Amino acid sequence: MSSVTTTTTSATSRRAVLADPGCQAFVILRTGFTAVPILFGLDKFTHLLVDWPAYLAPWIDDIVPGSAQAAMYAVGLIEIVAGLAVALAPRFGGWLVAGWLAGIIVNLLTIPGRYDIALRDFGLLVGAVALARLARRYSGKRRPH
Repeated sequence: MSSVTTTTTSATSRRAVLADPGCQAFVILRTGFTAVPILFGLDKFTHLLVDWPAYLAPWIDDIVPGSAQAAMYAVGLIEIVAGLAVALAPRFGGWLVAGWLAGIIVNLLTIPGRYDIALRDFGLLVGAVALARLARRYSGKRRPH
């Protein structure tokens, strides 16, 4: 059993960590980069948000086996795995999402009229790198620094 002193010290320590703006940024980024890839990955199967095959560059569609929709199913699975990786291992998952976004950016830059989305995804890539870097400090043991 833990004593009142240990419980109070633990709660005080936890509050101190969560009051740290760096920790808050880490939690916000980790939550976002967990939820968004999973939701977008699931949407590759349901098309509730958008017709995803329209975002696949023709040259990529030509080199992947099967249809553009089949490629989107694979993309959806990868995005779900990336979101889970961020949730479970953000030091790795942040870099995985950043790499995946780099691939998406290359794809989008080769489709005329998609440059604005590529720029947005570059901003997301920067956020994923920030998550991976913050995870070095805030992932794992919770302790004030």
